[in-house]
Amino acid sequence: MVKSPSGASLQFLEIDRNSPISISTQIVCSLRSMILNGDLVSGQRLPSSRTLAKEINVSRTTILGAYDQLIAEGMIVSAVGAGSYVSHELAITQQSQKTPDQLSERISSEPILGKSSISAAHQYLPRLEHPNPDNPFITGLPALDAFPMSLWARLSAKCWREPRQGTLNYPEVSGLRELREAISVHLRANRGITCSADEVIVLNGAQQAFNRIGSTLLDPGDEVWFENPGTIGARNALISCGAKIIPVPVDAEGLDVKAATRKSANPRLIFTTPAQQHPLGIIMSLRRRLELLKAAETANAWIIEDDYVGEFHYNGCPPQTLKSVDRDGRVIYVGTFSKSLFPALRLGYMVAPPKLADTFSTIAEATLQGAPTHIQSVTARFIMEGHFTTHLRKMRKIYHERQQALIQSCQQHLKDKLTVLPTDAGLHTIATLAKGYNEQAISERSAEIGLPLTPISRFCLEPAQQSGLVIGFSTVPPRAIDLAVQRLVEIF
Repeated sequence: MVKSPSGASLQFLEIDRNSPISISTQIVCSLRSMILNGDLVSGQRLPSSRTLAKEINVSRTTILGAYDQLIAEGMIVSAVGAGSYVSHELAITQQSQKTPDQLSERISSEPILGKSSISAAHQYLPRLEHPNPDNPFITGLPALDAFPMSLWARLSAKCWREPRQGTLNYPEVSGLRELREAISVHLRANRGITCSADEVIVLNGAQQAFNRIGSTLLDPGDEVWFENPGTIGARNALISCGAKIIPVPVDAEGLDVKAATRKSANPRLIFTTPAQQHPLGIIMSLRRRLELLKAAETANAWIIEDDYVGEFHYNGCPPQTLKSVDRDGRVIYVGTFSKSLFPALRLGYMVAPPKLADTFSTIAEATLQGAPTHIQSVTARFIMEGHFTTHLRKMRKIYHERQQALIQSCQQHLKDKLTVLPTDAGLHTIATLAKGYNEQAISERSAEIGLPLTPISRFCLEPAQQSGLVIGFSTVPPRAIDLAVQRLVEIF
């Protein structure tokens, strides 16, 4: 990379002006890749927005937007009068870059297939009951009242008019090609993940993805780092595959890597929710992401990234994915349409590292039947015709309004008893209790009046430092949220 006092020369930055992906997003992805690959080194100055705009013939506003995204991700830093520079945090990953030959040799020699699962029924935590959409504080359920049913019905009718051989036959086991391609395009444009359709495997929900990953990669007794508190369904799926779960505390930056290493030096798998830690809502810092990737490399471990609500962010740039900064091929990304569309779809997917994609596909061909073709076809059309992006934009606004309604109502009616912590993403948030109130007691009393609030301890395998309540805000309009909060007053 040519250096100059005015910043690195980026005039050959690749831009496809015929691509459906915005030019700003292409610039972000290209710069992010150059930084992570070491083409732009830690501390190196970038050209000014005016200079780069002139070099690649785009508007300065486009460059400013791309720089703002990378600043939000922690990739670059900027100071008035000093310009923009590659973050010094990136030195950790750039110093440990491997050549493609080294990476291929190491991963190809790793054991991939695990043995059969062992019984561990006593380790399972009961899952939360299937959510009632009329409950104002339920978690993990989208706003079904705002879903575009008539549009979905029209797309569904079009699919049913397709040739019968394609619609009524056995589905493609790894997923309908059109849907896999649609997912790869969406992830590149919205989550910063560069992947091909061949790396995407469509499954019957994220839960099945966790189970397939565990049954493929784990032998009975293999250790798995798992956030504590953490998501119950994924934990149970891995336990069913014979995993020895290692509860790892969570701090203000996300999964505590140093604490995890002290408890278990050689995990086989690491499970994390970096875009919004479940259930605490913490966004993992860039420094912690790089530390986690380094720890996985040292332990020769794989990472499952559960991006269960990554599309729903309310303030500024969307939270970065761990997959987008992984240059060692260790992150298995898992997404779901249960939160972004509706849970009855039973559609999820995973993006496998290139070295594992063929293995996962082969096992799927041998053991699975695939998701219904018609449902996959409608979903693919919904994405590729632009309706998905429009829907997500609309839902972000709705969820932000409902979160604000919850915060304001609690401040008005429960000010001295309960404090709702704002979150930048997701469908739920955390509330702390004033001194003298017990989370378990409040949870039990709220359930008695039909408004169940879930204590944080419900998601823990070991006692955690955090205490409080997990409160959903996504399912009902602001007025219904306010009325429900007023009913909570009596239980305090």
